[in-house]
Amino acid sequence: MSVTGASPRRLRIGEAARLTGTTPRTIRYYEELGLLPAALGREPGAHRVYEPEDVERLREVLRLKELLGVSLEELRELATAELARASLRRERDEGIEDPLRRRDALTKALGYVERQLELAQRRRVEVTKLEGELRARHDRLHDRLRELDRAYLELG
Repeated sequence: MSVTGASPRRLRIGEAARLTGTTPRTIRYYEELGLLPAALGREPGAHRVYEPEDVERLREVLRLKELLGVSLEELRELATAELARASLRRERDEGIEDPLRRRDALTKALGYVERQLELAQRRRVEVTKLEGELRARHDRLHDRLRELDRAYLELG
């Protein structure tokens, strides 16, 4: 507990996994890959404990992976972007006002967001292409079914 109020509740790996709809194994794997920071101050053999911010970051990583269908390397890049943006928010909240540092950080954050937009746009193009292919296949099957029905009626 802090003097100003309650400290955020820390979560064990199983709780974090349940809250994000994944498994402890996935969380450990993402930590190994550097997609997530290692659990706080964990001694070998001790339980992994996560802050609410870690759970939010995990949610975002899982969301990006699912929505964008990115490789683990791209996912690592996106996760790094999220960390950088979180760092910027933290600095802003702490009142760090060095204009050169803020400019550099904002420029980096902008680059990360542009990369995320690029991946989202590429994914949209791929989904649109797949939708067109499926629509054409659907229409061809409907046409064949109608032809078969006509032929059957003519025989009957």
